Amino acid sequence: MKISLLHNAVFFLILGIMFIFIAIQTATDSVWNITTILLAGVATFDIGVAIQSIRVHCRIKKKKKKK
Repeated sequence: MKISLLHNAVFFLILGIMFIFIAIQTATDSVWNITTILLAGVATFDIGVAIQSIRVHCRIKKKKKKK
């Protein structure tokens, strides 16, 4: 069974939001500790993948409409 790009985007968006929440919780004294930076980096990657998946989904949808 193939997972659609839209479901993939929603999954990665939720995952990115969860990593942002965890990064905020780990920032106690300073934001510049390694744990917070790594969690923020993973969140950025996840949200980037979600945005890219949404863009590709829209492009495929437009292509199918033209045919």
